[in-house]
Amino acid sequence: MAKLMTAEEAVKAYIKDGMTIATNGFVGAVQPEGMMRAIQKSFLEEGTPRDLTLVHAAGQGGGKDAEGNNVGQVNHLGEEGLLKKVIAGHYGLAPRIQKLALENKVAAYNMPQGCLSELFREIAAGRPGLLTHVGLNTFVDPDVEGGMLNDKAREEGSYVKKVNFNGEEKLFYPSFPIDVALIHASYVDTQGNCSLEEEGTLADILPIAQAAYTTGGKVIVTVEKSHYVEYGSLDTRFVQVPGIYIEAIVLVDSDCAKQTNGSYHNEAFSGEKRIPMSAMEPMPMSARKIIARRCAMELKAGAVVNLGIGMPEGVANIVAEEGIEGMVLTTESGTIGGVPASGGDFGVTTNPDTILHQSFQFDFYDGGGLDIAFLGLAQCDKFGNINVSKFGPRIAGCGGFINITQNTPVVVFCGTFTVKGKNKFLENVEQITFSADFANKTGQKVLYVTECCVFQLTKEGIELIEVAPGVDIEKDILAHMDFKPIIKDVKVMDERIFKDEIMGLAK
Repeated sequence: MAKLMTAEEAVKAYIKDGMTIATNGFVGAVQPEGMMRAIQKSFLEEGTPRDLTLVHAAGQGGGKDAEGNNVGQVNHLGEEGLLKKVIAGHYGLAPRIQKLALENKVAAYNMPQGCLSELFREIAAGRPGLLTHVGLNTFVDPDVEGGMLNDKAREEGSYVKKVNFNGEEKLFYPSFPIDVALIHASYVDTQGNCSLEEEGTLADILPIAQAAYTTGGKVIVTVEKSHYVEYGSLDTRFVQVPGIYIEAIVLVDSDCAKQTNGSYHNEAFSGEKRIPMSAMEPMPMSARKIIARRCAMELKAGAVVNLGIGMPEGVANIVAEEGIEGMVLTTESGTIGGVPASGGDFGVTTNPDTILHQSFQFDFYDGGGLDIAFLGLAQCDKFGNINVSKFGPRIAGCGGFINITQNTPVVVFCGTFTVKGKNKFLENVEQITFSADFANKTGQKVLYVTECCVFQLTKEGIELIEVAPGVDIEKDILAHMDFKPIIKDVKVMDERIFKDEIMGLAK
């Protein structure tokens, strides 16, 4: 039977020096915030636990203090000496852990979010690891960087292996034991059964719990104090983690039980209620809206779509504003249907049709289930490679970007043409998160959409195919690129994109 404990008691009883801990969550959703705080407090006051290995698939963090500093969730673990190694899908919302990685104070690895998510399930089943093509030719590939972010990681060597399977190159992500899994639930009963009916994502909650249980580890669940209930009172249809996996239950205050970083509890995110999409505010006219509109013109009836974080989020607003129907929007966090939320709510969806476990969503993505994906455009080079994962001293991480871009037939990268006056179209990108060579081999259609022009990928490099009305190619485009793209037949972008009125895309 699961033990009822304080967070401090759970840390002392179960989290020892040198252990491997896995944390569930997606951005700020289903995060075991109470346990993160307790681990940090124990380390600062008693010097233990220390030298931990932290593993998580999705980007976690983004919680801010009263001064606006990003200190929540995994950021609590960003203390020198507390962590020894980090294997994560994304670092963008964890600046304190980024800092440790950049200062070479932890061995830091970045792996595709979907691969880590699916790996938890392989560990849970007692299998040796995950064999996949995802990551080939990118910075994750051992022939490129091996996913190693600093010298400490390079001293230990690449975590991922390159192997030959049936005459084809594959990447192998080996299994490892998980000593402690930290999860959060909407409700927990006295037997430890965990339900998630008030959450907008499940993330990796079940695979993480099963992986720890299989490898002899412990599972600790946090739940808001008022949501700890008597055995038998939960609707079994909402129980996502059975009590047999749970070692300890930790009751937390409401500030450790927010639905997302932006919302305490929005019933439209969890599917408890549906709201009229007409209630969504339209986007103001801006470069962001221009880009989102041009991207939305690539949508086809019946398409299954993925929207990435940042600029691609705007496509969801255009879909709602234009009243576009007949397609399904999805997110890597596991939502299908509805309109994905943005900002502090990213990772959940307004009016979702269903919410899957993240690993199942990546099974669908890796299997080619998507028709089109819209992802961010941070840096692009003359070959068409994209970097969204590393910029000088800043480590963002790849998240689900590699899984999505290597398995979707149509990929649209979207972003402003320049950023703060600096060129984004470079001779060479700092890191290859998207491999143009891989895309050309698999025959993908790839577009690069900005507010002033559109490029497409060819086997010879990227080609300029559209410019905004009134744009001078020489002065407004080529003068702000470090290379000259292929120029053949350049068309003018649809004028409706630039007018402050409905475009009529629903027709």
